[in-house]
Amino acid sequence: MASLAQQFAGLRCPPISISRLTERAATFSKPKRAANFVVTAKAVAISNAQTKEREKLKQLFEEAYERCRTAPMEGVSFTLEDFHSSLDAYDFNSEIGTRVKGTIFMTDNNGALVDITAKSSAYLPVQEASIHRIKRPEEAGIFPGMREEFVIIGENEADDSLILSLRSIQYELVWERCRQLQAEDVTVKGKVVGGNKGGLVAVVEGLRGFVPFSQISSKSTAEELLDKELPLKFVDVDEEQSRLILSNRKAMADSQAQLGIGSVVTGTVQSLKPYGAFIDIGGINGLLHVSQISHDRVSDIATVLQPGDTLKVMILSHDRERGRVSLSTKKLEPTPGDMIRNPKLVFEKAEEMAQTFRQRIAQAEAMARADMLRFQPESGLTLSSDGILGPLNSDLPAEGLDLSDAPPADESDGISEKESD
Repeated sequence: MASLAQQFAGLRCPPISISRLTERAATFSKPKRAANFVVTAKAVAISNAQTKEREKLKQLFEEAYERCRTAPMEGVSFTLEDFHSSLDAYDFNSEIGTRVKGTIFMTDNNGALVDITAKSSAYLPVQEASIHRIKRPEEAGIFPGMREEFVIIGENEADDSLILSLRSIQYELVWERCRQLQAEDVTVKGKVVGGNKGGLVAVVEGLRGFVPFSQISSKSTAEELLDKELPLKFVDVDEEQSRLILSNRKAMADSQAQLGIGSVVTGTVQSLKPYGAFIDIGGINGLLHVSQISHDRVSDIATVLQPGDTLKVMILSHDRERGRVSLSTKKLEPTPGDMIRNPKLVFEKAEEMAQTFRQRIAQAEAMARADMLRFQPESGLTLSSDGILGPLNSDLPAEGLDLSDAPPADESDGISEKESD
């Protein structure tokens, strides 16, 4: 151990030389100076390239300026006249009342922006988007991309944009349709939306028409008829005066004229009662009594009919003064009980069964008149070879017999009918 210590003690480190450190520092500093030189050289090269590019662009601009000054139309495929004619093609009259074509390109809750190829876009307010009351343009089917014809109704002074309307054009179309319906004497449905001391206000085809109380067939008050639909006919259609006069009495009279005893009409079940069903037949409510539904006994009407069902019924009687119409489907059954087991067959065979029924009634009426001749020979009436009295028509008049107790078409059904009643 002592010898090892002596060996370490004998080791000596030479002193650090200041000159050697200086040389090393100089060695490390030399590459850095070279790198700085390379960066500076590159910057000078880039600066020279940019200068050349600027000189080139400057030369191009100077050549373009000289060409525009000396020969402005050189290389242009169209003339100045062509340019002006192109502008005229997109020019339009912006006066109020002018119709223009446009494309919707943006909508919001207040309206829509429309491109009409003008210097600025036009605006369609939501209240001018439809003749109906809407809260958003989408409710009137207005979406971006829709192209339509508009009418100019004003100008926004803030940005010189035009204000457009679809409502005005729709009103013109509606008035034209009302004039056509009046000429064709068509019955329309109108919803009662209000009233005053002179009559009712009803909406027809989007227009508010007036129905005087003298032209209402029922004795109901305005409050009772509010929000209900009435059959109406046009009395006066005057677009210039914005006047639309309607009549419920005229519509009801025409409908009732078609309700001949024994005729078949199509109706819709409105409501059910324990004693029968009320059927809407062209704006008139008729009663289908439970005993007139089928030859078979009906204990629960709901098992046979439901509100909203469409069916064909025969007119049995019509009290015009009291406004009551009695109906029957029992008379239209090909076989007893078909309204319960096969109502579709009754619907299909309704006209055929009604015709047979009317012929039997006509023959029965002729025989009754023939019996009367035996006691009144002075009447001058005679029977034909077929046993028909005079020129009797198979179609009965509007006022006729009450057919509620008439026998069925099939002779064998007479017994079953009495038993079922």
